[in-house]
Amino acid sequence: MKKQAVLSLSGGMDSSSLLLHLLANDYDVTALSFDYGQKHRVELERAISLVEYLNDKNCGCGGRPIYGTINHQVIKLDGLQQLLNSALVEGGQDVPEGHYEQDNMKETVVPNRNKIFASLIQAVALSIATRGEKQPVEIALGVHAGDHAVYLDCREEFRDADMHAFRIGNWDSELVNFYTPYLEVNKYDILVDGLAACEKLGLDFDEVYKRTNTSYKPFPSGNSDYKSAASVERVEAFIKLGRPDPVQYEDEDGLASWDKVVASVSKVLEDYKNKV
Repeated sequence: MKKQAVLSLSGGMDSSSLLLHLLANDYDVTALSFDYGQKHRVELERAISLVEYLNDKNCGCGGRPIYGTINHQVIKLDGLQQLLNSALVEGGQDVPEGHYEQDNMKETVVPNRNKIFASLIQAVALSIATRGEKQPVEIALGVHAGDHAVYLDCREEFRDADMHAFRIGNWDSELVNFYTPYLEVNKYDILVDGLAACEKLGLDFDEVYKRTNTSYKPFPSGNSDYKSAASVERVEAFIKLGRPDPVQYEDEDGLASWDKVVASVSKVLEDYKNKV
């Protein structure tokens, strides 16, 4: 019996890398994506596209799977967006630009978002764990060190307190545990892990990562911006990795070359360094 994991798959770089990590480590994965009225709904399209790509590539010789299965569900939280105060949801204020550690990035916090998601993920994980013969299940989250300063619900203290509530509120809850391998690393380290997983699984790195979205201000075309904080952080990771990001970037002048993106982000990083 393969190991079982339930993954919160946003369609972003971190959770997509974690999906690869799980497959490379012999897990069957139930991936849950959430439509909560986010402005960057393109991330859901990317998540669907990535899962389709991975499932297509999983047909080895004679139809034998190369790695574990992926069961992907998009869960719609209808009626929630108009009740939330956040720059990330439709109807909210403009998504701020700049460095991802600036104070204005707090505007991108969605109140209690990870707690809302966690409750649903825990319910699914416990259902898998207790269906038929009981088995352990991991809840896999792509939270990383860069999230901790702004997103309090990405911190280990929050995760542990939330797990305590889950434990005392459910029978057989000891079968479910968290798996957060990126908790103490940054986006560059996540990319390195994703690259290693692609090599192990025989996947094309660029084909995988062009099916991810990190931009909080995507253009109507679906192309990414490179000025919002999350995009800056992603571009910085690719610069450090020494290879161009396969997603297409855009600005008010149209499509943006990778060289233009690198120049802009490098200036943001240098300006921030000079201020602190």
